Amino acid sequence: MSFILGIKKEMAQIFKDDLVIPVTVVKAGPCFVVDVKSKEINGYEAVRLALGKRSKINKPLKGQLKDLELNPKWIKEFRTVSSLQRGETVKVDSFKEGDKVDVQGNSIGKGFQGVVKRHGFKGKNTTHGTKHDIRRSGSIGATAPQRVFKGKRMAGRMGGESATSQNLEIIKIDPAQDLLYIKGAVPGKRNALLKIITRP
Repeated sequence: MSFILGIKKEMAQIFKDDLVIPVTVVKAGPCFVVDVKSKEINGYEAVRLALGKRSKINKPLKGQLKDLELNPKWIKEFRTVSSLQRGETVKVDSFKEGDKVDVQGNSIGKGFQGVVKRHGFKGKNTTHGTKHDIRRSGSIGATAPQRVFKGKRMAGRMGGESATSQNLEIIKIDPAQDLLYIKGAVPGKRNALLKIITRP
């Protein structure tokens, strides 16, 4: 199983066998293995990867990375079994064209939205005297009990949450520039962090 951290760059098109394939260009890696969790010591198995660079890191993180000489911008954990060792590098050549991957990121935040946009409510008809409440949610409860149940679909903040696009195909790999061309759209805005992992 292959996994890597990447940064979403842009959407583009690839022409292949008289077909136009929409792809998302992701700059993936190189990532550095900063920690490997084991069942005996930590109670679970995982690998922590670091990506990017920044000028300063806090003291606790500096202590964890003292022998690696890294100032990473992001560190993320992958719950998977791997033969990787601390200090190794993960690059895009660990993937191959045609691989099916899951891509996880934060969806684009859309601010405070009403029920029509947030939950897909139909809204009321615009005839027979309807006025000012075409996109309103309507009743949110009965007379008793005198409260609104948890989980009620109402207006509120939309987006900005963890989202995963599953079963996407890698169309092209460019090891020279550390680029992955993934078919379709992936979560997040430009320059957003993504976790990419092959499907089992």
